[in-house]
Formats: sequence, structure tokens, C-alpha cells
Amino acid sequence: MATVIRTQSPGRINIIGEHTDYNDGFVLPAAIDKATVVQVKKNGTASDCNMIALNIGEVAYFDLNNFKPIENGWQNYMMGVVAELQKIGAKLEGFDCEFGGNVPIGSGMSSSASLECSFAYALNELFELGFDKWQLIKATQMAEHNFVGIKCGIMDQFASMMGKKDQVMLLDCRTLEFEYFPLDLGDYQLLLLNTNVSHSLGDSEYNNRREECENGVAIIQKTHPDVKNLRDVTLTMLSEFMGKMPAVTFKRCYHVVAENQRVQEATEAMKKHDHKLLGELVYQSHFSLQNDYEVSCPELDFLVQLTLDKDYILGSRMMGGGFGGCTISIIKKEMVGIFKTYAAKAYKERFDKDLTPYTVSIEDGAKVL
Repeated sequence: MATVIRTQSPGRINIIGEHTDYNDGFVLPAAIDKATVVQVKKNGTASDCNMIALNIGEVAYFDLNNFKPIENGWQNYMMGVVAELQKIGAKLEGFDCEFGGNVPIGSGMSSSASLECSFAYALNELFELGFDKWQLIKATQMAEHNFVGIKCGIMDQFASMMGKKDQVMLLDCRTLEFEYFPLDLGDYQLLLLNTNVSHSLGDSEYNNRREECENGVAIIQKTHPDVKNLRDVTLTMLSEFMGKMPAVTFKRCYHVVAENQRVQEATEAMKKHDHKLLGELVYQSHFSLQNDYEVSCPELDFLVQLTLDKDYILGSRMMGGGFGGCTISIIKKEMVGIFKTYAAKAYKERFDKDLTPYTVSIEDGAKVL
């Protein structure tokens, strides 16, 4: 009887710390109760790999000895994982795989990392590869770089693998040191509103932002040779370069340096149960992403704007890479229903589009079912 392995790995939210991970900075993610489930079994062949995407009813095939990225498609995430596992010594043979899940695609909840991590975890179990979670995290991140073509940071894969029930994680993306602490918002809770838009420039602009940050670092290094990344730059140091680097580059750097500081302050605020300060930092994050990093869009800005005069909402911001996806808000528990109705109506009137609200709970990371 063939061994069947079933794994699941969750999507994630990020309380604060956007576009800091690929700059060696700090992030504050948590795994959520939406996940991708992968089922794999050996099929008795040397190298035939069959994959079924259950949610969309698509089938794909590749040969372990001869495969490369396709134009675009979910297949790249999976072939990329296989390629990266092979690079670090995985001995694989033919398998059949099917997967499905409920992490909304394009929502900023990282459905891609959820799939990559669940699949890598399943192959690790099925073929008894013996890789630890950190090796799987790095392999799934590199799958996205090398097969999908998005130079993502490590946050999404880390959160999906290492999530812990009811805990947020402060991750240092340089040292990979992290700490768990409870997500306790008192009378408040998190509400996600999905714009259901995904503007196509997301992927290309993501890589552009990364390049703009690297250009900024190169300029700073001429004066401060010990700076390796924006992680090493303070706001005081950055102020020396106003007018000495292109204005757009300066804005990009300013967002990252200030956002790193906000993550640290937000962590302290959460530990002290200072929900008001946390909310203010969340708003600051959004306006920086909108104006300095320029990765927001009219739909996201509209939803954040709707919250500003509501005394029962402490903070709201766009979440994820940008150009669509969700806002995340800190809202009084008893007002969630009222605000969801209000926001849905206003959004429909403004954009002639439906939004999708999500309340999420914080759950464990990747596991075998």
C-alpha cells in the first residue's frame, strides 16, 4: 500500500513591517486559520511527477530530470520547490500530488508561500529527506526567486512554517532570530477587508522596489562603508543624504528605515498592551507605504480612509506586497458587524466592486495531518 502524506501550511498576516524583510529588517507576522493542504504519494516511476490543483481543476506534469520554469502559473511554485530541494541534496522519485486550500489568492495573505511550504513539507516527509524547517524555509524562498521570478524576502515562508497558535512572531530577517509573544488585543480584534483587486504591476514593481533600496544602500555606503543594508541605517544617518540621492530613492529608503523603527515600537506597545499606540503605528505604516514606498492603490487607500473618523478603529493599513489585496484593521469586537456592512456598501458605491471581509484566528504553522 503506497504511503500517502497529507500536510497543511497556513497563510499569514503581518501586523506591521512591510517591505522590510528583503532589506534585512524586522517583521511582525502570524500564521492564520487559512491554509493549503497538499497530498503526495510515490507513483512507482523514476521521475514522472503529476500535479492536480483541485481549486481550479488544472492538471500538470513534469519530469524530475528535465524541467524548467514556464511562462507563468502555479506550476512554477511547485517545480521551484523541487529544484531547490534537489540543489540541497534531495533524492526524489516520481510522485502524484494534489492540493487545495482556502487562502485567498492575491489577498496579501501569502497563498504562494502557503503552497510552497506545504508542498516542501510533504516531500520532506514522503521521501524522508531529513531537512529541518529552516532548510525548507530557505528552499521555498529560493523557489520563488528562481522559478517564479519574485525576489521575495523570507517573512512569508517563515510565518507559514514557524507559526504558533495565538502568538505573533518578531523576526529579525538578518539573523533569523525570532521570538513569540501573545497576540492579545483586549476588546479589539483584527479585521481584514479584501479589495478583490490585484493590479498587474505588483510583481514587476516589487522587484523595482528592491532595486531602488539597493541603489540607496550603494550611495550610503560611499560615506558609511560599514552599512550592508537599510537595516544598518538610522533616520539621522539617512537625513544626511537628502538631496544627495534621487528623490524617489530617498523616499524608498525612508519608508524602510522608519518601518523598521515602527516594528520595534509596535512590539513594545503590544507587550505593554498599549493598543492605541499600536494603532497609530499601523496608520503611519499605511501612509508611508502609500506616499513614500508607493505600493498602495486607490481601493486600499479608500478602505483605510473610511476608518479614520471611527473612534472604534485604532489603526488600519494595507497588508502585503501592495497594489491590491487586503487592509488589516484593529477594531472593537462589538463593532465588526456594523463596520463590515458600512465598508461593503461604501466600497461598492465607489468602485462597483464587492469586498470580502475576513476575521482570522492565529494558528500553528506547517504540519502533517
